[in-house]
Parts: sequence; structure tokens; C-alpha cells
Amino acid sequence: MTRAAYDTVAESYADIVRDELDGRHLEHGLLATFAARVTSGQVLEVGCGSGRITEQLYRLGLDVAGMDLSPNMIEVARREHPHLRFGVGSMEALDAGESSVAGIVAWYSIIHTPPTQLPAVFAELHRVLTPNGPLLLAFQSGNERVRLEHVYGHSVSYDAYRLDPDAVVGMLVDADFEVDVRVHRAPMGYESTSQAFLIARKRNTVGPDDR
Repeated sequence: MTRAAYDTVAESYADIVRDELDGRHLEHGLLATFAARVTSGQVLEVGCGSGRITEQLYRLGLDVAGMDLSPNMIEVARREHPHLRFGVGSMEALDAGESSVAGIVAWYSIIHTPPTQLPAVFAELHRVLTPNGPLLLAFQSGNERVRLEHVYGHSVSYDAYRLDPDAVVGMLVDADFEVDVRVHRAPMGYESTSQAFLIARKRNTVGPDDR
């Protein structure tokens, strides 16, 4: 349902959100903070859509690739950012080895996952991250399911979830992440809800005798 919806809206979505980060100093600062925490290796943006955040991470000096559930979104991303790598995939089963990814950004890409399934998603993100690797999440704050039926100029039918930041932090801690940045801001422009941003890192569980 989510894949079909984003396949439908891919072209118009790319046009509408292309310049969305312009003037968003908070968001730029959070992406820069994330980038500064990446030591070395490839970064992955999960749920990359048309690739605009992947491009921003590239401009911050990162070796970054994008992944999305929607094949049409990936086609748009490859066309608009031909110098970057994109592939179709699911954040629930990443095509990456254990501890192989230096950092992960999920920019409004966990919002279509039912909250009961998020612990499994966070476990998968934890699996592929290197020890101390950073994770940046962005999502709408709240505690409800919203049925979307007309977005980006198209008739579609899929769900989005407003998420309680405290609940998400609890899930991340349970998945063995340490959360050290929490930002909550009021709605801006067309937004109807407040926005939440979290930066966490995969705990380094290697003891001194294992090094």
C-alpha cells in the first residue's frame, strides 16, 4: 500500500519537496551535526524518496547511498542525482552486512511503519550500524494513525503515524542505542503537527579485553 502510493506520487513529490530545506536552519544544523559524528565509511539514507536529503548529506562530505521501498522514487532519485547511488529496498531487511554502515538517516521514513513494528526496524538498523555509528530520525510528533487519501496532487490510500518522541526514545534504548540529541519544534508552513528529531548512536559493547 505504501509502496504503491509513493510509486504514484513520485514525480509530483519530487517537484513539491525539492526546495523544502531552503531556509530551514534547524534541519540543516541537525544534518550537519549528524555528518560530523560519522567517522569513516558509507552512510545510508533509508526511505530516501527522491534523494534530496541524500544529496544534502553528500554536500556535507559523506560517502552516502540512498534506499527506498518505491521503485518509481528510486528512478526519480537516480535521474535527479546521477552522481549518487540508489537502490530499492526495505528498512526491515537491509541489504547490508552486520556492522557495515557508518551512519543511517531515516528522514520521515519511519512514519509509515506501525509503532508495534518499529522495534524490529530499529533492531535491523542497529544490526548494520558500526559501533558508535550515528542514527538520525525525523518524524511528526503525536500519537495517532492518519489515513492519507489525497496527497501531492494524487488520490492514494495509505497510513501515516504521528509518533510520541518519548516512546521512540524508549524503543531506541531497548534496541541498544544511546540517544543524546532530542529536538522538538512547532509546526511551520503547511505542517499541521509539531516535528521531532532524534540523534542516537549504536552503543559500543566491545569491552577492553575484546579490543
